[in-house]
Amino acid sequence: MPTIRNATTVWEGTLFEGAGKVTLDSSGLGTYDVSWPSRAEEANGKTSPEELIAAAHSSCFSMAFSNALAKNDTPATSLTTTAAVELTPGTGITGIKLTVRGTVPGIDNATFVELAEGAKAGCPVSQALAGTTITLDAALS
Repeated sequence: MPTIRNATTVWEGTLFEGAGKVTLDSSGLGTYDVSWPSRAEEANGKTSPEELIAAAHSSCFSMAFSNALAKNDTPATSLTTTAAVELTPGTGITGIKLTVRGTVPGIDNATFVELAEGAKAGCPVSQALAGTTITLDAALS
């Protein structure tokens, strides 16, 4: 059975002068301010669609990679994943860079990278974002 998660945004005003609030409905974790300046310029304490995509991508990839490492009988002690989502105003999202560093006993760096590439390809968020270039920088800590 599929799982559905919801978020709601209420926007007021024009793109450039307006602002909105995005609420994470399913988790109830909170409501966050969004605006064009926080998206295309400085964050100034507000979030953006790209930051939310980065959060989704880094957490999904970490889950997929953790599973791949466990299936390889080399479970991770820890993984730290950063997703950097690049927005070019007027063009759109032009790239996503995943960077992962891991502490994984009993694995060599080549196998770590190979499993990371597989996790990138198999991560449901990576698959949903397949219309953009996704790069990966993976290495043992």
